[in-house]
Amino acid sequence: MAENRNESLAAWMTAQQMSAAELADVVNRAIGVFTGRTGATSERTVFRWLSGENRWPQERQRRGLESVTGLPATALGFVPRGKSTSAPTFPEDPDMRRRELLGAAAGAAAATLPLTSSALSSSVVARTVRVGGGDVIRLRDDVERLVALDAERGGHGLERAALAGAAEALRLQKGSVTQRVRQRLYALAADYTSTAAWSLIDAGRLDGAGPHLDRALALAGLAQDAEMVLKVWNLRAMLARQRRDYTEAVAAAQAAQACVAARRSPLHVSLAHARTAVGLAHAGEVRAAVRCLGRAEDALAKADPAQPRSSWIAFYGPAELYSLTAIVRDVVGHPVQAEAAAHRALAALPAGYRRNRAHTTARLALAQLHQGDAEQACATSGRVFKTMEGMELPGRVRMLLGDFQRDLIARSPVLAHQWMDRYRTHWSSS
Repeated sequence: MAENRNESLAAWMTAQQMSAAELADVVNRAIGVFTGRTGATSERTVFRWLSGENRWPQERQRRGLESVTGLPATALGFVPRGKSTSAPTFPEDPDMRRRELLGAAAGAAAATLPLTSSALSSSVVARTVRVGGGDVIRLRDDVERLVALDAERGGHGLERAALAGAAEALRLQKGSVTQRVRQRLYALAADYTSTAAWSLIDAGRLDGAGPHLDRALALAGLAQDAEMVLKVWNLRAMLARQRRDYTEAVAAAQAAQACVAARRSPLHVSLAHARTAVGLAHAGEVRAAVRCLGRAEDALAKADPAQPRSSWIAFYGPAELYSLTAIVRDVVGHPVQAEAAAHRALAALPAGYRRNRAHTTARLALAQLHQGDAEQACATSGRVFKTMEGMELPGRVRMLLGDFQRDLIARSPVLAHQWMDRYRTHWSSS
């Protein structure tokens, strides 16, 4: 029977990431739309199609398959009874085949009204929305481009594009073929929406970020995506710290630690511990903050750097942990250790992470200033403007330089005025 296997149908199901049970379900729903009665196609029926045991489905099942896939039954590898020719394959042109595989998923209509008129079968075609793996891939590529832009120049200006991506994912979700695709689209909507929140946090526009995070958390729940849930709690911790609500910052970071994704992945739990350490440091819990840093280091040492990871957490690794360590050490009054950690972070940062480099450079300047080396700190802070030359200063970096300016005024008013005079043009033009 192996020589009769329906490779065309198998290829379509693979492209759509659809199981036999899922295909049976959507075919039955499609049958219900044009007959008024849900079909009786079973998982075993689909296996018989795939094996070649059944090479020509019943009429209702054929119509259901054609409605779901947007392809004629013969293009799906089926052979009409009485014909001995082998099952036809997809066109040889690879681009055409890819378009058919990725774009030809027809969603069963959501309505369940008892439609009995055969004339209404045309309404099934009219309501057909072809959504499948190709749409998921396209949206994933788009959100990864936003992440790359954020790493290069900061999150400012990305909110609108991110929200548009979330809206597109939710629109497509209504026409998706399988539960798996629906959940992936919900996860993408959560990813886009949390990216919009991050754009506001990084720009220092904190008031609008909270509602985006609330929405993203709900979407992540609908997606049943533990990693997206962790991403949202991580951003919630960052937002709370920016608002100086350190109790909430610690609670949000601890919620990230409790996520399923953190329990499964040393990389993710390391980030959650590091974020908790930052919140505890600002809350004045010195020993607890240092302990959390140790846990973050231990967990990161167990993470496999070659393991594939989602684009949103691609930033996290030794360089980012050194940078967060610099923050914790400086806040708890260990500026020497903070300076050392900042230097290590800058040495390890990839070249494309300009915003992160500018932020860590500002932290380095603060650590030097807190050791009493104001002149060196002023020189270091000037590198922030050079790093971001030609681009707008992200709001978080601007606020950090504001902290530097205030501390410089308190320690050396003369140097502070010189610093402000020297960088006034850079500040206003960025």
